[in-house]
Amino acid sequence: MSDNKEFDLLIVGGGPGGYAAALNAAAANLKVGLVEREKVGGTCLHRGCIPAKELLETSAHYKKLSELADFGIETGTVKFDYSRSHKRKTEIVDQLYKGLNGLLKSRKIEIIQGSGYINADGTVTVTGDDGGTAKYSGRSTILAMGSSPKTLPGFEIDKNKIMTSDEVLEYAKVPNSVTVIGGGAIGCEFASLFSDLGSQVTILEALPNLLMGCDADVVSALARSFKKKGITTLTGVTIVDHEVKKSSVTVKLADGTAVDSDIVVLSVGRSPNTNEVIDPSSGIEIDQKGYIKVDPFMQTSRQNFYAIGDVVNTPQLAHIGFSEALVAVAKILGENPVPIDYSKVPWCIYSHPEVAFVGHSESSAKEAGIEIVVKKDPYAGNSRAKIINEPDGLVKVIAKKHDDGTAGEVIGVHMVGPWVTEQLGAGYFAVNWGAQVSDIVKLIQPHPTISESFGETVIALTGRGLHVG
Repeated sequence: MSDNKEFDLLIVGGGPGGYAAALNAAAANLKVGLVEREKVGGTCLHRGCIPAKELLETSAHYKKLSELADFGIETGTVKFDYSRSHKRKTEIVDQLYKGLNGLLKSRKIEIIQGSGYINADGTVTVTGDDGGTAKYSGRSTILAMGSSPKTLPGFEIDKNKIMTSDEVLEYAKVPNSVTVIGGGAIGCEFASLFSDLGSQVTILEALPNLLMGCDADVVSALARSFKKKGITTLTGVTIVDHEVKKSSVTVKLADGTAVDSDIVVLSVGRSPNTNEVIDPSSGIEIDQKGYIKVDPFMQTSRQNFYAIGDVVNTPQLAHIGFSEALVAVAKILGENPVPIDYSKVPWCIYSHPEVAFVGHSESSAKEAGIEIVVKKDPYAGNSRAKIINEPDGLVKVIAKKHDDGTAGEVIGVHMVGPWVTEQLGAGYFAVNWGAQVSDIVKLIQPHPTISESFGETVIALTGRGLHVG
């Protein structure tokens, strides 16, 4: 390792936020150094978004086989090798990693392999795998160290019976039964994955509902679909103990219920990777939960230091990390960027059925004192959804109410159903551009498509709906 090398921009962490900042800054002709302790791409590419979605795609195909008889297709005996899907997952991750690595090098970004520590004077000490150290500095520095899965007290991660999202993505067997602790986005995805592969799944959630914060109608639709799939959902529960046995794990609840399963997947959130990597005398403020404090332009309390992605207390989504990277780099370049409006970011959950939403839910709009008009279009009435045999779910559009009672600006779009993560784009643009219902209804929706449900729902907001009342 070279020592005391200075960059225009030094970035600590090579996940989505870090590498996006590096690519964007290098395109602006800044000299960029990128510190990464493992592989560029971070959790998203190697232990999160990408591998999880590949396995979810496998489970979707496997589940579809059981429905092919409805289409007149007899499959006979089906052989399933889950390890092959894991091999394909690894191949996809490796291809994307090589492409990203090549792109970073083509823009002359120096990748510094090792773990970074931010010193009191603002330099960064990097410790390599061999134990050697070197110091680096930047005229500006971006902290993007990412996050790690949380665990629960007493639960020892053994990679065999008790796992977090990291370990379960390497678990190349289909268990007979699974207990998923946590009913948030990641928990629902893993519950859906194993259910579609044939496991008996139980979700344990401490809060009153799955996907807390999502619109109530979306949560209800997802819960109904999960029930049809055979997933048992227990909400409002308190875990008091657990017992690891030779071939199973028993989770004990406060009401006396005991839940047995082959494996337990902990999905109880993620913690920022800020512990013991920032000198307390550096002047970089960290809150009680470990998040780095930033202003709307991602600037920390130390001049010329910025923080993005999972180390700040914003939605832990890869695309948020991308966007925060662009804001930080633009600020460094003196370009006066527009801060992110976190109330209008797109959310996608890749369970089966999928969930996608942006903007106000019905309850949050009412809590904010906004007079609204709401319409819903169940996918059960959508011709394409019936054709592909996926009629569960709905589209819900929320608009401000004018003084005359008519619907005005669209402020929320919520979807649960087939391919909705690919359909949210229209709703995202509508909410973020402040589109009026009167403008959207002029646009033509192709038929038959899944996506026309958004247009149909907006038309219904005018009080003169076609298929939607």
